[in-house]
This record gives sequence, structure tokens and C-alpha cells, in this order.
Amino acid sequence: MAQWNQLQQLETRYLEQLYHLYSDSFPMELRQFLAPWIESQDWAYAANKESHATLVFHNLLGEIDQQYSRFLQENNVLYQHNLRRIKQHLQSKYLEKPMEIARIVARCLWEEQRLLQTATTAQQDGQAAHPTGTVVTEKQQILEHNLQDIRKRVQDMEQKMKMLENLQDDFDFNYKTLKSAGELSQDLNGNSQAAATRQKMAQLEQMLSALDQLRRQIVTELAALLQAMDFVQKNLTDEELADWKRRQQIACIGGPPNICLDRLETWITSLAESQLQIRQQIKKLEELQQKVSYKGDPIVQHRPALEEKIVDLFRNLMKSAFVVERQPCMPMHPDRPLVIKTGVQFTNKVRLLVKFPELNYQLKIKVCIDKESGDVAAIRGSRKFNILGTNTKVMNMEESNNGSLSAEFKHLVTLQLATHSLPVVVISNICQMPNAWASILWYNMLTNHPKNVNFFTKPPVGTWDQVAEVLSWQFSSTTKRGLTIEQLTTLAEKLLGPSVNYSGCQITWAKFCKENMAGKGFSFWVWLDNIIDLVKKYILALWNEGYIMGFISKERERAILSPKPPGTFLLRFSESSKEGGITFTWVEKDISGKTQIQSVEPYTKQQLNSMSFAEIIMGYKIMDATNILVSPLVYLFPEIPKEDAFGKYCRPEAQPDVDFQEPGCAIQPYLKTKFICVTPCPSVFMDFPDSELLGNGFPGTNSGNTSDLFPMSPRTLDSLMHTEVQEANPGPLESLTLDMELNSDVASPM
Repeated sequence: MAQWNQLQQLETRYLEQLYHLYSDSFPMELRQFLAPWIESQDWAYAANKESHATLVFHNLLGEIDQQYSRFLQENNVLYQHNLRRIKQHLQSKYLEKPMEIARIVARCLWEEQRLLQTATTAQQDGQAAHPTGTVVTEKQQILEHNLQDIRKRVQDMEQKMKMLENLQDDFDFNYKTLKSAGELSQDLNGNSQAAATRQKMAQLEQMLSALDQLRRQIVTELAALLQAMDFVQKNLTDEELADWKRRQQIACIGGPPNICLDRLETWITSLAESQLQIRQQIKKLEELQQKVSYKGDPIVQHRPALEEKIVDLFRNLMKSAFVVERQPCMPMHPDRPLVIKTGVQFTNKVRLLVKFPELNYQLKIKVCIDKESGDVAAIRGSRKFNILGTNTKVMNMEESNNGSLSAEFKHLVTLQLATHSLPVVVISNICQMPNAWASILWYNMLTNHPKNVNFFTKPPVGTWDQVAEVLSWQFSSTTKRGLTIEQLTTLAEKLLGPSVNYSGCQITWAKFCKENMAGKGFSFWVWLDNIIDLVKKYILALWNEGYIMGFISKERERAILSPKPPGTFLLRFSESSKEGGITFTWVEKDISGKTQIQSVEPYTKQQLNSMSFAEIIMGYKIMDATNILVSPLVYLFPEIPKEDAFGKYCRPEAQPDVDFQEPGCAIQPYLKTKFICVTPCPSVFMDFPDSELLGNGFPGTNSGNTSDLFPMSPRTLDSLMHTEVQEANPGPLESLTLDMELNSDVASPM
């Protein structure tokens, strides 16, 4: 199996790692379109030989042209546009640097292999560990290298501090020895001991010079080391941690699951440990200065600035390391975080990304809402809320020798740290959930500002590319399948109207959530949210299998069904049902041989509560004017037999019960019944207008056709299907009768 196909079958947590491999430098779309050809090339060799890289690059452009021609024949305008844009980007960036694109592709393929190997190993070992650290970007490799370099330099500094301390102790000892002997105050001229004293003085001067030189070297290296720490810390907090927070934001609205914080915790802890070591070394310099100091002492000149710098670095690192690991979420609605209801508890998790095994520290948490958000009451339509909860204090208690509990406090340090969650929406009734979730989607899609409470006073517009990605996430986050390009194009048409290319088109907040769709009494989001709910609760298995085409225009529906044989059908969502509905459309021939496209009235949640959609499809019948039941559904588009697609999702028929019999009682069998959906349609062989919906077989529908859900015995059903078949005109629908499900059974006697 091709490497790319294997990658597509990995679990979501591994696919999230795969997504981060690709960027505009080498788009994932190109990897998808040309997967076999890309995997057949020797990119590693091309990355080191310019002539071969040039050849491969031009071959790549040729493959893009061939793929473009295929899309041209398929009339796939969106793929044509994307491929043309990718080619132009590659030509402008790599035409003069073919080895660079070769290196990028080679690295992506290598990381893919590592990802596959990790997933395979975890599966074989029965482990479900998150693949943290599996895919390491080049930037992260540089960061790890810089952290290792800092640790090495800190250890080297530790050795130099010991050398400085030893050298200073020697100097201090010799100096005090000479001073205690009174030799420093003697006249060195004309004295028998002058030569020896001058020699000792010269040695002291040499030692002092060496001491001063080493001090200056240490101070200089400490300053350089603090600059390196500052650089690495900015990479950690301003880039890696900021990227993680953005990924967390995306994950909250259904995007790829966010990677765990273990790697970041390892990096930040490593840097914090190095900073504490440097802090101790600077303290050691202060002690050495107090013992020995002299004019022009570099420690006196530079130590205060060094100490201020390291304290500032450590304080900022600790503040940044205190994060919200899990955003506020109600336990009953885990797939919709950041929406909380008044009077209902919600969960929230914070984490300090500094872990010192030798230190026993605890967090005392105080939760507040709307802190530092300005005068919230001054905002039009605002309300003020309070967080109700219990403040707990915990101490590690140990039993003392006399049996009483005691707590020992030593080296107690208090750090005031604060962090904040993403903005939440507070609702008072669960019916407000759809609009609240739409607000969360729009906010987190367009901004990463954590405290912009005025965002919706003038909400910014979003592009269709942004909205399309978020809409697909709403399905993929709760099911195993997102939206295809064709489905998204249909949704774009409903939002923006007909267009050749929707990329870059702007969508307002009102258009997305507030304004009613053309000709409808509800907004786009209300309609789509109810469809998402319908999928999750009633047709999840069918959606995951890919059996539901879902979003498709009527023009496209007619175009793909018309060439198909009679009985071919597809499943799509209703465009007119506010509460969410699903219907099926099939192709048939009338008595004149003309192709007809028929649709049944949509099935809603209320009807699907009574009968599963798979059983509705398997049992759906049309009753013609001669009271003959025919099944118009044979093949699920494109050509999947109905039984193969939906049979496994139908409940097996219950075995007949054998009731206790009194002696002498007559045996009277029960006839088993079976619920089927029947649409009385006397015009089934006539020219039926496409715009009219057939009844769906459930009572109480608003269709103009009368319909019913018939509970009948298989014997009666068999009679309706077969007793008059000799008299019926064997038209095109005769082949749609399914004998396999009409065998009548007699139950066991009473």
C-alpha cells in the first residue's frame, strides 16, 4: 500500500501530527494529488545534487500539468484553481532553487515514515500513547539544540565558578598571610628580606591579575548566556507556547486535537532549571565580592544588572508557564466548550509547565470572571456574573513522633501567577446553545485575542476559506468524516449564491447566523446546526460510511442520477426543514421511457425516533393504482446494492416466542408484523413533476400525497406484492420488487 494511503488510515491524534508537516512551502494538496509519483522519486539524492534536483523539479511541474488536464476533463473548477495557484507559487519560489524544494519534500517523506513507524509500534504494543515528540519540525530541533547548548554552558560556568572560588581562596590566603606577618608594611629597600617580599608581592599581583581576568571572563559569559536564555525564552513563549494556544483555540471549535503539553513542559522546565542555576551562580559572585574586592572589580560593576536580568527572565517564564490546559466546558456538552449555563457546574483545568521533582509546591486557585475587562456594565446588553464555588486549601501533613499532625514550612516562596481562559458565552437556557456556539466559532475563527469583549459590537467578516474549514470541523470533530469539496461548494452556494470560485469571498456574521436564507424562515447556521445534531443522534453510522451525500444541489442531483439505471438513489439533507431532515432521491422510468427524478418528503428527528433510517430505506415501498407495492430503491449511488449498504444496520427479526400451553387448548398462531413505509402514489407510472415530494410513509406529514406507516403481516405484504402481479402492467418498475424480504412466517403456537 502506498505510504500516503497508509497515513490516511491512522488515528486522529497521528493525523494531527501529519497536518503540521505541511505548509505553503509544500502544500498538502499537492502531496494528495501526486502521491504515487512523489513517493517514487529519490528526493534525498536530489537534495544533494543540483542537476538531479533541477530535473526532478521540472518533472514535478509536468506532473502538475497532467493532473490539471485531468481536472479540466472532469470540469472540476476548484481543483483547477488550486493546482494553478500551487504551480505558480512553486515556480516563483523554487525555479532558481530546486534543491530547496527537494530537501523539503525529502524531510516530509522521512517524517511521514517516522509517524507510520510510531503508529505501528504503538498498535503492536497495545499502547495508546499520544505520539508526542514524533514529528519534530526544523524550528523545534533548533530550539532543542539551543536548550542543550544552554545547559552545557551553565555546567561550564559551574566549573569556572569553582575555579574562581579556588583562585580567590588562594589569593586571599596568601594576602592574609603576608599581611599577618607584617611584610606588606615593611620597607622593602635595604632589607635582607626585600627580595623575598617583592617576589611574594609579585606573585600576589599575578594572582590578582588572574583573578580579575577570570572575573571579567565570567561576567562577560554570564551576560552572553543571559542573552541566549532571553532568545530561547522568547522562542518558547512567543512562538511555541503561542502556537500551542492557537492550536488549542482551533481544537475548541472542532479543529485537529491539540498536542499535549509534555514537550513544552520539558523545554520550559529545562530552561527554568538553568535560570535557577545561573541565579545561584550570581549569588555566589556576590559572596565572592564580599570576601575580596578591589578597584575596578567587574562584579561590583555588572552583578546588579545581571541579577536584575535573571530575576526578570525567571519571573516572566513562570508567568508564561501558567496556562489553561482545558478550557471551561460543561460535562454534558463536551463537544461544545466555552459555552456555560447559569446554575450549572463546568470544568476547567490549569497547569504550571515547570516541574521541579525536588520541590513540593502546590497551587491555590482563585477563579474570577471579567477581570481586567474594563467596565463591563457599560457595554450595551451586558450582564455581570459571579463564579460560585469552594476555595480549598491543601497542605501536606505528616505524622509527628507524638502522633499529632504537623506541617513543616521551610524556604517558603510565594509566587503570584495569573492566566485566563478564552472568552466564554453564558446562556440561561439550553435552547440558546446553537447561537452561543456560533458566537464561539466566529470569535475563535477570526481572532486569538483573549479579552476582546467588544468583538461582537462590530464583528469582522470572515472569508469562505475560513468558514469552510470550520464547517467541516463541525462534522469531523464528532464523526469520522468531514465535508468534501463538493459538499462545501453546495454550502457556499447557499450562503453566497452561484459563483465559479468562492475562495476569498467574504461572509458577514449576520449572513452566517442572523439573517434568514433566501426564501426560508431561518438562518443558515440554525439549519446547519440541526443537521449536525441529526447526524450525531440518528444517522451517524451511515454518515461515517460515506453513504450520505448530504449537501448537493438539485441541478447536480439530476445530473448525476439521470444517466444511472432505474432504482439508483442517493441520500441528501433537506433544504427546507429548519429542524433538520434527510430524504432520498431516486431515478425511474415512466411508461414512455422518460427519466423521472423522484424525492420523498424529508424524514425528521421525530420520525427517526420511531424507526431507524436504514430500516426505512430497506422497507420503503410505493403503492401504485393497482395496489401493487414496489420498491423504488435498488442501488445506492453510484452502484452499491441496497442490502449491502444498509442491511447490517437493520435489527434482525426477533425469534418467535413459545408461550406456555394449557393442556387441551387449541393452538392459534400469531402472525408476525413488520413496519414498512408506504407511499400511495397512483401516478407512479405517469409524468410526475420533479418539484413535488412524495409522501414519506409517516402519518401527519404535510405532503400533498397521502401516506401511512403500515404495520402489516408479511403474508399480507406478500399478497399485495404478488397476487395481482399477473394482471399488472410489467412496466419499468417491475424489476424493483424485492422478493427476498417478503417471505411470510408463522409464529409458534400459543
